[in-house]
Amino acid sequence: MHKTPFRQALLGATAVTAALALTACGGNVGGNAQASGEDFPTEPVTLTVGQAAGGSTDLIARAVAEGASEDLGVPMPVVNKPGANGALATQEVAGAAADGHDLVLLNASLITITPLAVGEEEAVSLDDVEVLKGLSQDDYVMVASKESGLKTVEDVKNASGTFSYGTTGVGTGSQLAQTILFEQAEITGTEVPFDSGSPALTAVLGNQVQVATIQLGEAKPQIDAGEVVPIVVFSEERNEFLPDVPTAVESGYDVPVAQYRAVAAPNGTPQEVKDRLVEAFDAALASEAYQQFNEQNLLTPREISGEEVEAEWTELAERYQQLVEEYDISLAE
Repeated sequence: MHKTPFRQALLGATAVTAALALTACGGNVGGNAQASGEDFPTEPVTLTVGQAAGGSTDLIARAVAEGASEDLGVPMPVVNKPGANGALATQEVAGAAADGHDLVLLNASLITITPLAVGEEEAVSLDDVEVLKGLSQDDYVMVASKESGLKTVEDVKNASGTFSYGTTGVGTGSQLAQTILFEQAEITGTEVPFDSGSPALTAVLGNQVQVATIQLGEAKPQIDAGEVVPIVVFSEERNEFLPDVPTAVESGYDVPVAQYRAVAAPNGTPQEVKDRLVEAFDAALASEAYQQFNEQNLLTPREISGEEVEAEWTELAERYQQLVEEYDISLAE
């Protein structure tokens, strides 16, 4: 796995600390390895989610935790700790004991977009955790309330100055997609950030905001029921589940933004523990129940290694930074 100089130093310090601890205990390396590897897990494994219950990230966490729990033979409770697009939850898990019993479900936007919106001291990076496994991706779609009468990007342009729009929080893919689109289309309005897609969608349903950009899996049931109107999707190509809805790209706007998710553990987690966790998650992802979950929630599998996740998300971060700089936009509150 590629390590940044900071991460190399961090891991080096961790190794020195571990060596000193072993020396103080008489150097019982074999005993420690057995306790951290062969005996793992010794208690429930908690999977923390930095978004509210009911949203797509939460649903993904619960689906994968169910299968992994079965493989590990211990409970894997999912704990919701929303705030700052998952930064609070990630920082808490990053500071937990590196024994594999505390994990976090990461949104790519926390790593690739949120640093564009917050100060360096608040940003979360891949140096803070060990990525274990990539899970899936899903696309963003902008939806409008029925009451608003908005059906196209042109309609939104004509409503400039008279409408409000929801995002799933500062530093999210939802915010980035809408901000870049609105800059390119010269649309103005009042932004209302929410902690996740679920409350943003609720606000659209009640016309508290006229439009919001959320994950397709969260919006599709309401789209199918005719309760909200899909305006545009932010994938490179039309989404197979919304074939009649144009992309921002084909509409003339350079806004290719998607959401990706992965599971991570605190830095310093023993390799044998990480291997066991990856084995459990692989079993969960291969199960028929999880594959059906992906189909039902319109998720595209992105089941890649932790190393591949790090490489892809690093590239995305660079691309998004270029877009923000090109259009001279600020994602900060």
